[in-house]
Amino acid sequence: MAGERNSIIISVFSTSSGNGKTITAINLAASLSCEGYAVCLVDLDLQFGDIVTYLKLEPKHTIAEAQRDFIESNGKINAIDYLTTYGHVSFDNAPSITFSVMAPPRMVYDAYNIEVPVVEKLLRDMNYFDFIILDLNAAFSALNLAMLDMSTIINYVGVVDFLPSVKNFKIGYDTLIRFEYEESKIRLVENRANSQKLISGNDVERLIGEKFFHRLPNDFPSVNKAVREGRPLMYAAPNSALTKSFTELARKYTRHQELIQSHQLGAAPVENNKQSWISKVMNVFFG
Repeated sequence: MAGERNSIIISVFSTSSGNGKTITAINLAASLSCEGYAVCLVDLDLQFGDIVTYLKLEPKHTIAEAQRDFIESNGKINAIDYLTTYGHVSFDNAPSITFSVMAPPRMVYDAYNIEVPVVEKLLRDMNYFDFIILDLNAAFSALNLAMLDMSTIINYVGVVDFLPSVKNFKIGYDTLIRFEYEESKIRLVENRANSQKLISGNDVERLIGEKFFHRLPNDFPSVNKAVREGRPLMYAAPNSALTKSFTELARKYTRHQELIQSHQLGAAPVENNKQSWISKVMNVFFG
């Protein structure tokens, strides 16, 4: 069912766990859907992905079944057949939204068998979506590097509340630059930006040498409520400052008309992704 449209792919990435990566991915997908875009949310935290748990989904198929059938049929599958729909029909003033989800494997051991070329092909076959949101795990793995290559935008999330987290955030950013991702492609997002801490976001900006693209406020009660209810924040806590901030983040991406028109922001050609990420690794460690 691949069309001529080229999806805008946004990777939600972090170098540490507990930074709100999955919450960011879910609510970014919900906000983009609310804006009227066709959205697919792909859980590529293959071992410990939480999207289906957070949204209380029961997928019939996962990326593991998609890969199995892809190999058995020599690539003759439709990626849409392996997606699960999240839909919220609202009867109040909140909007109704629908977006698709590709679930991670049910069994941890299946995660080790997922092949990079198959995931690349599945994403290319889903190019009829306006936006594809990738929830990646916190590692510079072969799969993540390939996905970052395919991405139009790298939404790099961090909580910079104490020195080790600042160090990890900087190392992650420096590594992205060493892997030759354009700075214009990387969007720095500070999570829990207004929480009490000894280190300010401005200090982190000076250390990194780059401004935060967006700051998400801290709101644990609203996030916990959303997770308990299995709903995005726009329904669980519509008046939360965090909910409004996710809406603003989504609109920052959709406001870039040149991005919408060209679907390019420094992304490498998809056909060359395998060579691209391998070359980057070779250049960093042996160049």
